[in-house]
Amino acid sequence: MVDAAGFESVAQCPRELHQMMAAADGLGSIALDTTQLNMSVTDPTAWATAMNNLGMVPVGLPGQQLVSDSICVPGFDPGLNMMTGITPINPMIPGLGLVPPPPPTEVAVVKEIIHCKSCTLFPQNPNLPPPSTRERPPGCKTVFVGGLPENATEEIIQEVFEQCGDITAIRKSKKNFCHIRFAEEFMVDKAIYLSGYRMRLGSSTDKKDSGRLHVDFAQARDDFYEWECKQRMRAREERHRRKLEEDRLRPPSPPAIMHYSEHEAALLADKLKDDSKFSEAITVLLSWIERGEVNRRSANQFYSMVQSANSHVRRLMNEKATHEQEMEEAKENFKNALTGILTQFEQIVAVFNASTRQKAWDHFSKAQRKNIDIWRKHSEELRNAQSEQLMGIRREEEMEMSDDENCDSPTKKMRVDESEADIEDCAGDPADRGLHSAALAAQAYALKEENDSLRWQLDAYRNEVELLKQEKEQLFRTEENLTKDQQLQFLQQTMQGMQQQLLAIQEELNNKKSELEQAKEEQSHTQALLKVLQEQLKGTKDLVETNGHSHEDANEINVLTVALVNQDRENNTEKRSQGLKSEKEALLIGIISTFLHVHPFGANIEYLWSYMQQLDSKISANEIEMLLMRLPRMFKQEFTGVGATLEKRWKLCAFEGIKTT
Repeated sequence: MVDAAGFESVAQCPRELHQMMAAADGLGSIALDTTQLNMSVTDPTAWATAMNNLGMVPVGLPGQQLVSDSICVPGFDPGLNMMTGITPINPMIPGLGLVPPPPPTEVAVVKEIIHCKSCTLFPQNPNLPPPSTRERPPGCKTVFVGGLPENATEEIIQEVFEQCGDITAIRKSKKNFCHIRFAEEFMVDKAIYLSGYRMRLGSSTDKKDSGRLHVDFAQARDDFYEWECKQRMRAREERHRRKLEEDRLRPPSPPAIMHYSEHEAALLADKLKDDSKFSEAITVLLSWIERGEVNRRSANQFYSMVQSANSHVRRLMNEKATHEQEMEEAKENFKNALTGILTQFEQIVAVFNASTRQKAWDHFSKAQRKNIDIWRKHSEELRNAQSEQLMGIRREEEMEMSDDENCDSPTKKMRVDESEADIEDCAGDPADRGLHSAALAAQAYALKEENDSLRWQLDAYRNEVELLKQEKEQLFRTEENLTKDQQLQFLQQTMQGMQQQLLAIQEELNNKKSELEQAKEEQSHTQALLKVLQEQLKGTKDLVETNGHSHEDANEINVLTVALVNQDRENNTEKRSQGLKSEKEALLIGIISTFLHVHPFGANIEYLWSYMQQLDSKISANEIEMLLMRLPRMFKQEFTGVGATLEKRWKLCAFEGIKTT
């Protein structure tokens, strides 16, 4: 069958197509029989023309292989056209419907031209990156196909994508895309392989007849619903499998216990006397007693069965005694064997010690001496280990002997057991009623002795409990005393801290009082001096008026008074600046000096106090002012401004005094 482009296509039956697709999925390569490729091409130049139109190098030329070796037809030579005139054969010719599956990651992907009846698919440039896809949704059977030619019909789309598998539905949009749903999930991977191919309808070069395919996973509700159904089915199968496995591994349930009857009771009595069936029979007896099968009619039968169970106790004790004897014999044999091994170790160590003496040691070589020394140390270690094990066994025997001495004698216990057995036998036989009283007396005597021993043990336990209580109370008291001591220490530390704070506050208070007294004395002294000066001024004025002295004499008198006042002030300042009282004042003076040195135009007392309060929140402005007044050679007070803007500022004058001197 020849299409419009001049190509022939061979249609194959669906069974052969399915076989070839399965072979492509399983092997990752295409291997065809040469007998199936019975075809010819009428126009050998059409293929090269189509490739040139797409801007790709024509394939099928002499010396150029059409497809990779992994998907070539076995024994096919691409250069046959040069020798025989046969046109090159492409395995992906129309009608075969073979889309090569994605090769492994380590093998480079080689895509070939795919021919269909109505269209041709050209691969993309291998140098370009592979087309991207979204994350695959669970149970995805639907793909999105974009970039379709505008003239592409639903039949053409089905013709292209049915090569990937059975299509259940195609939903084509009015635009250039559609959604295709396949029957199985693995068919989606084959459809994704076609992403990036350029699709051309026939041999037309119109833009509406060509387009680049973009195939990607699509999320469909039907796919997700089927996937969920499969998951639930698998979960049910898994639960069923686990249940079967648990049932298989579950231990078998115990056999059902038969109901009580006289016949079953007789059979059970025989089983109780048999050692091999005793465990099964005692379980049945216990169930009957718990069910309430014992009554006046069956009491004798149950008593005989209980008596048989009691007689089995003696058999068990005898069996235990034999096992204990066997264990003691095995211990004795082990101890004897260990003693023999230890003796041989001692002999071997003696041989090594004799070999290390000088008479024999000098004749050995250096390597031999080294080996002998290593063997000697190893033997000594093993000997010490064996001797410690033997000593441990002997200590255990001594402890067991001491425990046996503390316990009651076994003969007494055997005698009590025999007396109990005799009592039960006499009670069953009415002919021996006379011996029954003697057995009861012996049993009473044994019970009395056992009661006395239990009373002594109880008294010992009580004494131990009292001792433990006393120790616990002592520990509790010691813990309380420790907590009280810690609390007392903490309170003492807090009291000491408070006392120190109180002493510091008292010292500050005394300093403030002394400063206040000094200020009062200075004030009184200045007032007295002012009074004296006022009187002197009055007297001088009177003299001037009466005697008529000149104005120059009056000025001299004023100068003398001012000098006296200044001298008095200097004396007061010297008294004030007798010395610093504490290290804190020295620190304050240093900080204030630095602050005023930075402010050459001076600073008022409020500004200075706000700065000092950041360093010491307890300081006051009055305290700072008193400290500045005590040091007139370092700090001086000036008035700046006029009227309402009048402001009193303090300046640092210490450097001025140094310059003048």
